[in-house]
Amino acid sequence: MQWNIITDIAQVNDIKSKEGYSLIFKHSTRCPVSSMAKRRFEMDWDVIPSDVSLHFLDLIAYRNVSSHIAETFEVHHESPQILLIKNGDCILDASHGDISADEVAEVINN
Repeated sequence: MQWNIITDIAQVNDIKSKEGYSLIFKHSTRCPVSSMAKRRFEMDWDVIPSDVSLHFLDLIAYRNVSSHIAETFEVHHESPQILLIKNGDCILDASHGDISADEVAEVINN
């Protein structure tokens, strides 16, 4: 699996209009907790179905995009944070120690 890097608002709008599942990982490059959550997620992401598109946002470099994500999917901004999107709606929002590839897979498979 590989991250699709988010750098602009148009990409977020594309995720919003996409059918199926997408996952957004909002990451702070200045935060060791965020780095740990990302590493742990990547170690386990093989449990996530391969048709889920994985998107990565460096929220320090792209703060305006991070704000747009929060508004678009109606979630409170946190870092680190994952959002599981299904058919344009956020169906799972987790942050910090609650970020889990196993939980993402469980939501998708149920």
